[in-house]
Amino acid sequence: MSAPAIEIDDIVKDFPVGDGMVRVLHGISAQIRSGELTYLVGESGSGKTTMISIIAGILFPTAGRVRVFETDLYSLTDTQLVLFRLKNIGFIFQQYNLLPTLTSAENAAVPLIAAGVPRLEAVERGRAMLDRLNIVDQADKLPRQLSGGQQQRVAIARALVHQPKLVVCDEPTAALDAKSGRRVMDLLREVALESDRAVVIVTHDNRIFDLADRILHMEDGRITEDSQPTRQEQESFA
Repeated sequence: MSAPAIEIDDIVKDFPVGDGMVRVLHGISAQIRSGELTYLVGESGSGKTTMISIIAGILFPTAGRVRVFETDLYSLTDTQLVLFRLKNIGFIFQQYNLLPTLTSAENAAVPLIAAGVPRLEAVERGRAMLDRLNIVDQADKLPRQLSGGQQQRVAIARALVHQPKLVVCDEPTAALDAKSGRRVMDLLREVALESDRAVVIVTHDNRIFDLADRILHMEDGRITEDSQPTRQEQESFA
């Protein structure tokens, strides 16, 4: 059996608050496999966004180890970590983080440009990804000219354009109507089903629970349950 895509070993995360520290993650351990769509669910404040930020190499843990495709993320130098993320990880931020002076196609192309792909080729590939998300008609507009849902789809295109092996998403359907959200999730599931890729999603959206292969439930900075979605479980989130 091949190694898991992600191995999380006893992760602890503390944040400074006033003169003290608050522990947000309490020794989390888990494995996430390639070829699966994995959800992290739980109440606000349960540590989900902190956890995926650590998985994606954006936020350093206080203690513990994270291996992504057999690479120990936090043993890398800062430069090595940036290059590893650029090649292997796509992150869909809840706040989109689009560059205000770039068009939608240019924003979608940013990971390719950063990786050294010629600009014209990168922008065309960004435009093609926007087309897959049914938003290519907005390709030449700036972020301020887009609705929240349109900005979110541009952010998703940016996360997928360089075909990363790991895609990490923070509420990817939050600003989308049911039809657009389903289209995005169908694309993310298509990505996840490729055997050498993994997709991890933080979500509260019960409309998409049926698409998950696996659901990790978080509470108070701990994983309390590891399950597969069932009809009863879907209804409990409605």
